[in-house]
Amino acid sequence: GCFVVWRRMAYFGDTLAHSALLGITLGTVTGLGFGPGIVIACLSVAVLLVLMKRRQPLAEDTLLGILAHSALSLGLVAMALAGNPRVDLMAYLFGDILAIHGGDLWSIWLGGAAVLAVLALLWRRLLTITVDEDLARVEGVPVLGMQLAFMALIALVIALAMKIVGVLLVTSLLVIPAAAARRLAPTPEAMAVIAALTGAVAVTLGLGASLLWDLPSGPAVVVAAAMIFGLVTLLPQRLVAP
Repeated sequence: GCFVVWRRMAYFGDTLAHSALLGITLGTVTGLGFGPGIVIACLSVAVLLVLMKRRQPLAEDTLLGILAHSALSLGLVAMALAGNPRVDLMAYLFGDILAIHGGDLWSIWLGGAAVLAVLALLWRRLLTITVDEDLARVEGVPVLGMQLAFMALIALVIALAMKIVGVLLVTSLLVIPAAAARRLAPTPEAMAVIAALTGAVAVTLGLGASLLWDLPSGPAVVVAAAMIFGLVTLLPQRLVAP
């Protein structure tokens, strides 16, 4: 989430989240499963964005808008054509805590650990690219490879968090905790830790409220994260990190 905020990629994350519905249909039709299907769809959209940026004289936000809504619409149309009644569309759009079983929990734990391990391995190079891509190239950092690796990590996070908050709200769980942490952290590493803790607290509070008051899990988690962000913005300036 921190890199999404630093690189101003919130709308890019939203585009990948919208393409997840296409991945759900792909995983259902091919038998690969939802997770692999979502990762394939997200990576395909990311590569398509890179190609379009090189060939189209349009602003990046325009291309992202085209891809986001095209991917979402294509996913809905493909799901309707597939005619698979076992897919609970609302659960994948907005999350459903009751749809999570033991296998999903193991997948979330293992996938989250894998994302953290890869992120720790690539942290310094990703940080260099974020500060200055030209400087990163001079230092021998494979910029395109790092960008694709980062896109793959975002795709995996979307696939993991999809059942909890839903594909339409998953980007908010990347952006809001990181935005809250930005006001409190003096260093990039501290911001990453605070953002992770903020996200964990938001998920805990949101899921607790969902179970207690029978609320949709995705919106409940996002509301909890937004409340934390609101509280952070109310802190006196002297308590905010420089």
